[in-house]
Amino acid sequence: MMNTRKHFFAPILVGALALAGPAAAQGIPFGESGLTLTGSLQSDILVPQDDAAIGTEKYAGDVVTNSYLDLALAYKEYLTVGARLEYLDYPLPGFENDFAGWGVPYFYLTGRCKWGELTLGDFYDQFGSGLIFRTYEERSLGIDNSLRGARAVLRPVNGLNIKLLGGKQRRYWEHNDSWVWGADAELNIDQWSKRMQENGTVWMLGGSYVSKYEQASNMYGYIPGMDGGEGTIYRYNLPEVVPAFDVRTQFQKSGFNVLAEYAWKINDPSFDNNYSYDKGTAALLSASYSRRGMSILVQAKRSENMSYRSARDMTGTSSFINHLPAFAYQHTYALPALYPYATQPLGEWAYQAEFTYNFRRRTTLGGRYGTNLKVNFSHIRALHKDEIPQGGEDATYYQDINVTLEKKWTKDFKTILMYMNQRYNQQVVEGHNNNGMMVKSNIYVFEGQYHFNKKLALRMELQYLNTKQDQGDWLYGLLEFSVNPSWMITVSDMYNAGETNLHYYQAAVTYTHAAHRLQAGYARTRAGYNCSGGVCRYVPASKGVQVSYNFSF
Repeated sequence: MMNTRKHFFAPILVGALALAGPAAAQGIPFGESGLTLTGSLQSDILVPQDDAAIGTEKYAGDVVTNSYLDLALAYKEYLTVGARLEYLDYPLPGFENDFAGWGVPYFYLTGRCKWGELTLGDFYDQFGSGLIFRTYEERSLGIDNSLRGARAVLRPVNGLNIKLLGGKQRRYWEHNDSWVWGADAELNIDQWSKRMQENGTVWMLGGSYVSKYEQASNMYGYIPGMDGGEGTIYRYNLPEVVPAFDVRTQFQKSGFNVLAEYAWKINDPSFDNNYSYDKGTAALLSASYSRRGMSILVQAKRSENMSYRSARDMTGTSSFINHLPAFAYQHTYALPALYPYATQPLGEWAYQAEFTYNFRRRTTLGGRYGTNLKVNFSHIRALHKDEIPQGGEDATYYQDINVTLEKKWTKDFKTILMYMNQRYNQQVVEGHNNNGMMVKSNIYVFEGQYHFNKKLALRMELQYLNTKQDQGDWLYGLLEFSVNPSWMITVSDMYNAGETNLHYYQAAVTYTHAAHRLQAGYARTRAGYNCSGGVCRYVPASKGVQVSYNFSF
């Protein structure tokens, strides 16, 4: 009998290879019928190994994988029908308790005409910045909170866009019982003003309404009695309908861009806010200015009690109807990203500023090929001074000051230098207090890139993180050799020079051809938090052979 744990992904790969021959970036046309098939395949595979030193867990199969096959069949520009097959029967580490299984959880039918479109089935969307509504997919975080229902997008007149939608929200392989519906409208005033168009002025006004209906469940609380006397048990009076509102405006002219947005939500007692009856609010302001060689960005956000889920007793990353942006720099280097920030739904003040300047070529600081300077500052803290976490030092949740200098020395050689000072409240973000200390770190990054010729290139990274808290200092090194346009060989090692003295190494070979990308390697991966846009998921340690294949047509 065939070992299904080893060969479960064979049908998907065979189907993809069958499509690979005639596939093109524009899809596969069916003669003169007007039908076109498009799609993509993603399969991330791990052959796991036990490693007691890093605490890898036991696995259900000899091979584990997260595999996704998306297909869409379109008739000209009028009609599209699509679906996604997901196979996670033996999923990657960190997905076992939620996504284990397989099926077709996502399918839709979309019809379009000149003045709008209608979708039936599953869909993603976002109102404004997402403060009261955002559905999206982020596979690396295990997030897919799509709605299953109906959505209409209307463009009745020039400059006016209206969205109407409703449905039930996905939670892993099921859908929550509650109903979510909403409406959004954006008016682009500049489309009605010839003078504004001639002056390059853009002005948008927007408003949104979202509501959920969740049947009240029997939930009880307890008030202790006085002086050890008998206490009181009470039942929560939970609202079944919870509406939320959002208003916003955005203005852009001659390099200036300003966005202001405000949202509020009716009381929504939930696990996140300890079943408080307080209302929720969120406000953000973002302003930027850019001209040739320079850009400035300043942002501020205040949010309080804005956890908005389609199931009030859920925890973790599931069932969120809305999204609160982090306003913290998203680092791509390994050590600066070691302590990422997760937005706190109970509330926070968040500030971010960034300044970028290009020193012109053939100047003292610009040199022959120019120099780029980027300075970024992020600071996130509690709403009130009396909200200092127990055992903590202050109300700061996260702070990051980083400076990046990028310089091209010759036509073939470029360097990037980065310094970062970070303060990370581990108790708030991760839930443990690290002996009551804030993790304070200084991080140094050097990257060098050298092109031998048009085909051969070498990239190197050296990183050092210095801290007296948590696990102590870290060192990281990477070498990446590219043979354009198809091959790339990468080796790296992240070493803890403080508490554990463990190495986390990786070696991989990547091959790219047309719409195909195949990567194979061997890695020992550290346990930690994977974050994107202020949303984080804990990923356990792993070790073994890794294979990743991506194909699109």
